[in-house]
Order: sequence, then structure tokens, then C-alpha cells
Amino acid sequence: MDTLTLWQLAALAAASALVGFSKTAVSGANTISLAVFAAVLPARESTGVLLPILIAGDVLAVLTYRRHAHWPTLLRLFPAVAVGVVAGTLFMMWAGDAAVRTSIGAILLFMAGVTIWRRRRTAAGSGEPSVEAGPPDTAERLKTRSYGVLGGFTTMVANAGGPVMSLYLLSAGFRKLGFLGTSAWFFLIVNTSKVPFSVGLGLIDGRSLLLDACMLLFVLPGAWIGRTCVDRINQTLFERLVIGATVLGGLQLLLN
Repeated sequence: MDTLTLWQLAALAAASALVGFSKTAVSGANTISLAVFAAVLPARESTGVLLPILIAGDVLAVLTYRRHAHWPTLLRLFPAVAVGVVAGTLFMMWAGDAAVRTSIGAILLFMAGVTIWRRRRTAAGSGEPSVEAGPPDTAERLKTRSYGVLGGFTTMVANAGGPVMSLYLLSAGFRKLGFLGTSAWFFLIVNTSKVPFSVGLGLIDGRSLLLDACMLLFVLPGAWIGRTCVDRINQTLFERLVIGATVLGGLQLLLN
């Protein structure tokens, strides 16, 4: 911390507040936080600093939206996510910063494109997809596993699983509150399970936790602002903001 300038600390504080906002309002917006942390700190080490801040945001989101989670979806996702987390851990053992940024950015942009295509096809066909449509068929199970593995991989290597899972929940037809509740529980469980892996990789240590203790002060007001704003955001705007934040995050990772 003693090597950070005042402007760098201010940027990290703003990014931490954005984590709180994204957890309670526009999931996927914290890819901007990821980019800020990676710009101020070494990209690989920044993932370890950001993880406890994300967990704090997850706790606030669960406290706010805990009753809106769709547990059948979560239970279908977790096995595939576990595979992705293990794959991400192995990738982090040899990958450099450039490889991490490029691979995650490309995945996010690809997923955004797939989601936009799927939603346009649905709008031109039989209507909005819905999580209440019944048990998943083979194609739906394949989609769930694909998104789950990618979500686990991206959340392990760059804390960038938010946009991947946001795109999956949108494609599954979640409405705003169900989306936020399911996402809140998902990331609280997944991010907490990542802590031993991050410690083992040396990404979380005493110095990173000291910086976290300072940045956590800014997560709470960000979450409060998000909760205040979310009721004023209609469903269409909500979905556009989620996809827009995903595209911006992907571009940021590819171009830096």
C-alpha cells in the first residue's frame, strides 16, 4: 500500500464501490472494477486482492435478494462450475497476465454475441425464454454445462465470471429479481470456494488483505446505491446494461 499514489487509491476505492453497485443492480458491471484493479496492480495479483471485495459484495447481495434465488438452476450449474474452477487453477499455474486478459476478453465478447443472437431469434419466434418452462432438454443441459465451465474458468483466472453467468441467466429468461437473487447466491458460494485455491497460488496474503480492509469500506455505499436504483430500471434497460457492461469489459481486457 505504501507504493500506491493517492490517485491509485482513489481509483481502487471507486472500483470497490462499483463492485457493490454491480452486485445489487447491474451484474457484470464489475468487469470495469476488474480492469481498474488490473491497471493499478499487477494483473495476476489483482485477482487475489479483488476476491475478498467481491465476497463482501456477494454477502450484501444475498442479504438483499436471498428469497429470489432459483435453486434448481444453481444445482444444475455447480458441477460444471467446479470443473471450470479446477481448469482455471491449472491455467493460472503457467499463464502470464497477457494470456489471461486475452483469453477472458475473447470469451466475454463471444458470449455477448451468442446471447444477443439467441435473444433476437427468440423474439422472432415463440417468445421470451423462461426458467419456468419445464425440465431442461438435452440442448439446455449442454448450454448449462458450457456456461458453467466457462463461468468457473473465468471466475478463477480473472474474477470475470459475472458477465458469463449474467449472459446465461438472461438467455434462460430470468426476470430482474430472480436474476439478482440467483446470481447473488451463485457467486457467494463460488467465490468463497475459490479462496483456498487463491491462497495456494499465493494470490491472497497478509499484504493483499490489508489493502482489502481499506477497500471494503467503499463496497457498502456502492451496494446501497445499486439497491436504490434497481427498482427504477425496467427489464429491457436492465438487460441492455448487463450486455453492454459485458462487451465493455471484454474490450477492456483485449485492448490493454
